[in-house]
Amino acid sequence: MTGHRAVVRTDGDVSVGVRPTAAPGPGELSIATLYAGLCGTDIQMLRGLRDDPAAVIGHEGIAQVVAAGAGAPDWCAPGTLVAVNPTHPTDPAFLLGHNVDGLLQERTLLPASALTGGMVLPLPAGTDISLAPLLEPLAVVRYALAGLRPFAPRTLVIVGDGTIGHLAARAARRWIDEDVTVVLVHHTADSRALSRAGSHHADLLLLAPELTTTRLPGPVAALLATPRNATVAALEAVLTAAGGDLVVDVVGGLPPGARTPLLPGVDLAAVRAANCGGIPDPPSITTTANGVRLFGHRGVANDHLLASAAELARDPGRYRDLITHETDLDGAARVMRSLAGSPDRVIDGRRLVKLAVRINNRFDDRSDNREET
Repeated sequence: MTGHRAVVRTDGDVSVGVRPTAAPGPGELSIATLYAGLCGTDIQMLRGLRDDPAAVIGHEGIAQVVAAGAGAPDWCAPGTLVAVNPTHPTDPAFLLGHNVDGLLQERTLLPASALTGGMVLPLPAGTDISLAPLLEPLAVVRYALAGLRPFAPRTLVIVGDGTIGHLAARAARRWIDEDVTVVLVHHTADSRALSRAGSHHADLLLLAPELTTTRLPGPVAALLATPRNATVAALEAVLTAAGGDLVVDVVGGLPPGARTPLLPGVDLAAVRAANCGGIPDPPSITTTANGVRLFGHRGVANDHLLASAAELARDPGRYRDLITHETDLDGAARVMRSLAGSPDRVIDGRRLVKLAVRINNRFDDRSDNREET
């Protein structure tokens, strides 16, 4: 057994350490991450807002197959580009980067359940690996906007100025309607200034207090891309601003049993949990007593990942600048320590939207290097 480098969480600290590199057993897959991203839920884990146990986090990225154990599918040849769908729709024991060690390491050993469950997705050889950190979050946006589209909204309100929020603002006219008015609600004035400086920003850029005083032509769709401690407040602001003709997708996390007096009797966390891993598609929707259509979801299906990959290949320039910071494993540990100890997301004098971490160089050896165990 050899060793590889990884960004490891230990006793509240983050550092680069050496982890054992095990050969894949029957049905298992060893992959080498090329680029990985850091997402909002990762930051919540670093700040102690989530208790996920994985020592190595990271569920966004693109990797190459290094070796496959006996019984793995024939397409798992060394060198094959892959993405890993992090959320198993039926097996809660597989949640990449949360309860299973994630992609912020030079080698990741995927359990057999990842392959048998179809969670490993081969990608075209020409895929732009530098956009890897955007692949999974854009797939989340795909599922969200596809769920909102049948309601033909005139206005789309996106609450949240992280990666999901910015991606949704840029993809809305592709995946809802070219005439929809897009409103992006920001957490800070600095974040709004960053949006305004970009070339693909929303039609209307608001701060959270401005939402309830802004006229929103209906029908209104809302996408809540907020951390779990802000989601209920965001929902209440949208309900107050939009009136009756409203459909809401809760992408952001929620504490168990979360409720709001504006939607009596509705268990918000249960509504979100009804759609997991992209199943069902279209998502299950709850109509509340006051006529609000409400759904949420955690994770995506492979079709959403493929649609995301196609969109990034079609128009990479529309999304590339959302990767605001790029570094290696050592730099990632430094950034993660900074985020863990601060309530803001300013790194090296600039607000972080998406961090891209370079981990391995791409290799081209596609010889049959299948490991028998």
